[in-house]
Amino acid sequence: MFQPANAQSLIGVVFVLGLCWALSEDRKRFPLKLAIGSLVVQVGLVLLLFGLPRLDAARNVYNPLYWLSAGAQGLLQAAGDAVEGLGTATRAGTSFVFGFLAGGDQPFAVTGPGGVFIFAFQVMPVILVVCALSALLWHWKILKWITQGFGLVFQKTLGLRGPIGLATAATIFMGQVEGPIFIRAYLDRLSRSELFMLISVGMACVSGSTMVAYATILRGVLPDAAAHVLTASIISAPAGVLLARILIPSDPAEADDSLLEAEDKRYDSSVDALIKGTNDGLTIVMNVGATLIVFVALIAMADLILAALPPVLGAPMSIERGLGALFAPVAYALGLPWSEAPTGGLLLGTKLVLTEFTAFIKMSALPPEALSERSRMIMTYALCGFANIASVGINVAGYGVLVPTRRHEVMGMVWKAMLAGFLATCLTASLVGLMPAMLFGG
Repeated sequence: MFQPANAQSLIGVVFVLGLCWALSEDRKRFPLKLAIGSLVVQVGLVLLLFGLPRLDAARNVYNPLYWLSAGAQGLLQAAGDAVEGLGTATRAGTSFVFGFLAGGDQPFAVTGPGGVFIFAFQVMPVILVVCALSALLWHWKILKWITQGFGLVFQKTLGLRGPIGLATAATIFMGQVEGPIFIRAYLDRLSRSELFMLISVGMACVSGSTMVAYATILRGVLPDAAAHVLTASIISAPAGVLLARILIPSDPAEADDSLLEAEDKRYDSSVDALIKGTNDGLTIVMNVGATLIVFVALIAMADLILAALPPVLGAPMSIERGLGALFAPVAYALGLPWSEAPTGGLLLGTKLVLTEFTAFIKMSALPPEALSERSRMIMTYALCGFANIASVGINVAGYGVLVPTRRHEVMGMVWKAMLAGFLATCLTASLVGLMPAMLFGG
């Protein structure tokens, strides 16, 4: 049933679109048609995956809606089973290498179950396995077909030129820098608006390897975590396209090019794909681990400095208190009750400053009463994106290699792209908050 809390999320939609329009380089060229189309695509995908009624097979076997509903629910169930299977398989490998540190048989009595969970041994190895599996599926052309299918959908529904549509789809599965590799030969010919849009979409989505890692982290605190994380990354892509087009409108001179032949990742064999995929995964794991160590350490240093200042409202100052207060109104606009808004604001600020990995870990460690199930679901969509300070450096470095002639141009727009990516996930979360709770089983 539609409730006032659902209408509250409409504030988030208006806030995001209004802020982007206010910061637009040309406010007179608001892409109204794209805005309507993008929101319809997002809402349609949410309804397809979560909102179709569970019809009785005996009475509706000839009803097309039944088959559509059954297919959507089957897809989500398959996603959940796949994540569980990947987690189980990965634990077998990590337990063999790291023993009880990775969740194997404990040589002593466990008095605090939460202490058994070690991020480095139980989440990061998932990235290795998924990267290797992705390379294998690409070599077998399965992932390539899926990516090209999404690219065609984006091209037809969002009016993107063929190459940018393909890169947008590849970004969803491969990552913010890996996706553009597939149109590397075309990057120097993208318009300024298209280049900005590609960076923004990269920050609005996450890669396939991190999707599984996030679902692993949230498995015990959010029902259907894998389905929500997968859906969040897919439907945030149209939001990223829309907000990028609002901030930097399209160039009227952009031609309607046909789909170019993308640069293909080639592997000599299945074994070669697994080895190279594992090496790529190792690079990502090292980057994730190093980034988390450095940024968490810097925040701890800042908290030590703030602790030396006089208390405010009876408590010492800290980065967490500041982030909670700053982003609490945003969390409220997304649909969280005001009593939970400071907690939601803290998570949003943590995602922006310390990466979404840290934010998801913090959310998984919250006591059950800190956030309701609906609020956890909304925050999952709001946090599921690469828009953070660390990604600014990643994009500058990545695009500096992919298209060195436009490195200065990338540096001039990357911070605005981070804002677009951050707001895109907020827009997605607001649209989910608009949906009646019954659609998600709440």
